[in-house]
Amino acid sequence: MNETYHCERKENTVYYKIGLFSKMNRVTIKALRHYDEIGLLTPAFIEKFTGYRYYTSEQLPILHQILALREMGFTLDEIKQVQGGIPERNLLQQKKLELMHKIAEDTMRLSQVESYLAKNDGDTGEYHVILKELPQVIVASIRTIVPGYDSLFHILPPMGAEMERLGCVCAVPEYCFNIYHDGEYRETDVDVEICEAVTEKKADSDLLTFKIINRVENAACALHKGSYMGFPRAYNAVLKWVENNGYEIIDNPRESYIDGVWNKDSEADWLTEIQFPVRKLS
Repeated sequence: MNETYHCERKENTVYYKIGLFSKMNRVTIKALRHYDEIGLLTPAFIEKFTGYRYYTSEQLPILHQILALREMGFTLDEIKQVQGGIPERNLLQQKKLELMHKIAEDTMRLSQVESYLAKNDGDTGEYHVILKELPQVIVASIRTIVPGYDSLFHILPPMGAEMERLGCVCAVPEYCFNIYHDGEYRETDVDVEICEAVTEKKADSDLLTFKIINRVENAACALHKGSYMGFPRAYNAVLKWVENNGYEIIDNPRESYIDGVWNKDSEADWLTEIQFPVRKLS
């Protein structure tokens, strides 16, 4: 018989060589040696002259506990904690919470995939909605009511000139955005706050107000490429995503202007991100 699979009986105790113990329990020899090296499962004895490792049936419950916990996703370090005296139930409860959290995340991802596959009404499939954090920023801002989007182009030049007069330095990366205080997309009489992130607050002027806008932990965001006339499609895509994925809107939407008339020759190349602050429904 191959020495690897040999077993012996001494003083009414059966000793299994590592190969046989491995085969009996469907665990690799390499794993058993590793468990020995880290003190997780030490052989009952090691033959002095040959170095052969031997195990006994009394060690089977220990090995089965290791294998069961590994199957549930526990790390070897966590299993060592159990062997060190931490109640197994405590770690099982912790693992249950971790798995429930992962299931919730995977369920959300599945819902996102289904939303994209559905392409509701055929008009939202072009948008990929993501969740991301919006940073706290210092802004120079102007709040006003404009008759329509075209009017924004008449506000921006004097705003830029006033910022330059006051010595404002734009933040890096640049973050230029509008906040819509109506809480929804409107085509006329729009209550808008035009914001430009800057490095420090200045004294307010007749035209500009300086303030801090707090961090947003989660915002549902979608990129829109092209004319601002297409914004309703982007808004619709984000709103449907929010509804389908169990979130609620908690603040006014923003439009973050990434590329526009100032750096692109073609309107088709304008790039804007629609941002809705949201939170998960409990």
